[in-house]
Amino acid sequence: MTEPASTTDATEPSESTGPTEPIGRSGASGPTAPTEGTEPREPTGTTRTTGTAWPTGTAGPTGSTASTEPTEPTGTTKPTAPAESAAPAKATATTDPPVAYRLAEFAAAAREQGVGAELRADAARRVLDVLGNSIAAQRVPAAATVRALVTEWGGAARATALGLPGRYPEAAAALLGGTLAHALDFDDTHLPSVLHPSATVVPTALAVAEATGATGAALLDAIAVGIELTVRTGMAGYDAALGNSVFFERGLHATAICGALGGAAAAAMLYGLDAAGIAHALGIAASMGSGLLEANRTGGTVKRVHCGWAAHAAVTAAGLARHGLTGPPTVLEGRFGLLHAFCGDRAHPDQLLDGLGEHWELPRVFFKPYPCNHFTHAGIDAARRLRDRGVTAAEIVCLTLGAPTPVLRTIGEPRTAKQRPESGYHAAFSGPYTVAAALLGGGGLGVFHEDFTDVAARDPARLALAAKVVCVPDPRCDEIFPHQFPATLTAELRDGRTLTEHVAVNRGGPGDPLSPDELATKFRLNTTGALSPARADDITEIVYGLADLDDPGKLTTLLHSPT
Repeated sequence: MTEPASTTDATEPSESTGPTEPIGRSGASGPTAPTEGTEPREPTGTTRTTGTAWPTGTAGPTGSTASTEPTEPTGTTKPTAPAESAAPAKATATTDPPVAYRLAEFAAAAREQGVGAELRADAARRVLDVLGNSIAAQRVPAAATVRALVTEWGGAARATALGLPGRYPEAAAALLGGTLAHALDFDDTHLPSVLHPSATVVPTALAVAEATGATGAALLDAIAVGIELTVRTGMAGYDAALGNSVFFERGLHATAICGALGGAAAAAMLYGLDAAGIAHALGIAASMGSGLLEANRTGGTVKRVHCGWAAHAAVTAAGLARHGLTGPPTVLEGRFGLLHAFCGDRAHPDQLLDGLGEHWELPRVFFKPYPCNHFTHAGIDAARRLRDRGVTAAEIVCLTLGAPTPVLRTIGEPRTAKQRPESGYHAAFSGPYTVAAALLGGGGLGVFHEDFTDVAARDPARLALAAKVVCVPDPRCDEIFPHQFPATLTAELRDGRTLTEHVAVNRGGPGDPLSPDELATKFRLNTTGALSPARADDITEIVYGLADLDDPGKLTTLLHSPT
């Protein structure tokens, strides 16, 4: 059975204003990328690793090694310097540092200076969203499989996994947490990079923060940077001429591949690595990021584990860098680096650095109001509008769902499979089914988890209406995609009328944002049956106040204590 193609969030421009601005135009404040040739001063209490100096003969700022060996964070293992490690070569006026090092300098500066109140507040909303999605996913079979595996592995009890009981080594906790975060396709999305950044970065950062005793502010700074680097890596694989992500076109899951890098940066920040160490973590993670989208076409549940594996890779990469393993300096832009290997000559490495530290993409990442593939959301909203106009299933002769051409292979093909999805999970990637569910009246904010159970996917009324939906390419939608995931829904009625609804701006993004109260409602709905309403409200309050929390362990305690 076909399984959805990319499930990433999209940013969609309004009809009147056109596509949203490209990466690096949000205007949110944050630390400025350091000047080349300098390394930001480590903040008090952070650990600067020795033995992670940039390799000899490679351009890198001076000062990337420490003159003395610092104290490791409580409970961490003292790093061992590898024999091949050497002092970095000084950058010259004619040689720029490698891209990975410049990203690492940015991350180190963000840790020292902080990203600012606005971006921390945005990162806190990502934490709440991921927590709710993860708690709702605890009974998903893929999550149960991963939980059984990490329990079998055992190891040091250092971190928890997003609301589940039990403690694990942080890499194992991240594997389980990332799986939970992405299992229901309810996680946020960025466009036009076409990926879900928070599902990898947030579980990674939470696991490492818990293991190292980081403050709430440090946690949020790491999440903000990790999401930013994830998105920028994805944007480097976006081809404007193609009008789509090259990763996606080649069947590669950018969410997992790019998320491993962003997660590694977040983990390295929380482990206290210096700029050279963070750069090595990026270099190592680039060899670990993986994910194929064939499951979106022919079935299988492995895609639900992609973000978990990326989070596991992120923690592992940062840990290896902390112990002295090194990565290639030109791992991103090099001839055999990530971008050339995955995207060929369609890659745009400049997107990694353009406006870095001046303009942030984090506020432009879309929250999902509905727990299904983001490509289906505009069709859901169009169906809800028709329902609000009084259209009923009995009146409908046929429905035509117009969508961007690249989207059709995910939500409309093969036609018979999408009109009769084999399971609730596959229904979440079906344009015909999601339109039918919304027209018949779904739960939550429009449609919700109860609309994507196996029982719901076999409902005769939904299947009868889904059989009337035909998915077609829409030129207007093609002009907007992938800056938004638009849709045009046309209903032909028995009385001869033809009604059309065009949705150009996705709900949950900058053009039609979910308010903090709506996100809190989503969290309460996600945690129904697991948390009492009062406990859900208490957790929401703590998460929104993370920036002032000295010990995020209070959040963990509240998640696991009796309601």
